[in-house]
Amino acid sequence: MIPVKLILRSNVDGLGKRGDVVEVAPGYARNYLTPRGLAIPASEGALAQAEQMRRTRMLKDAKDRESAEEIAKVLVPTTITLKARAGGGGKLFGSVSAADVVAAIAAQTRIEIDRRKVRVTDHIKTTGEHQVQIRLHSDVEFPVTVSVAAG
Repeated sequence: MIPVKLILRSNVDGLGKRGDVVEVAPGYARNYLTPRGLAIPASEGALAQAEQMRRTRMLKDAKDRESAEEIAKVLVPTTITLKARAGGGGKLFGSVSAADVVAAIAAQTRIEIDRRKVRVTDHIKTTGEHQVQIRLHSDVEFPVTVSVAAG
């Protein structure tokens, strides 16, 4: 079976990103990638177009990374304060979720972050200071201090 050379028009998990030239099995190309518009056959003109797609992707990636670094410079030294209902001994009724952290960041710094970018490694179930990881870009991941107070 001879592999087919295609140019990806969209990011495909496990295969590549937009503008990449990939070799796949003919059935995968014929039955999945081409009918869904995810890839086009690699011809001379299409290869030039793929190079343009890669350049555009690299520029966008650089701009996204720069924007993520600017947000990191603001959030890393900042302590985000949350109020949550707590019982005796500082134990919370429930826990603080990523959505709660995102809402507090937006309210206190006016920076909008997608809740899927926030990773609460240990469930926050007590009052006090906790570290939360935020990954805005594949190269930019930083910790944010969240202070939970009874309220």
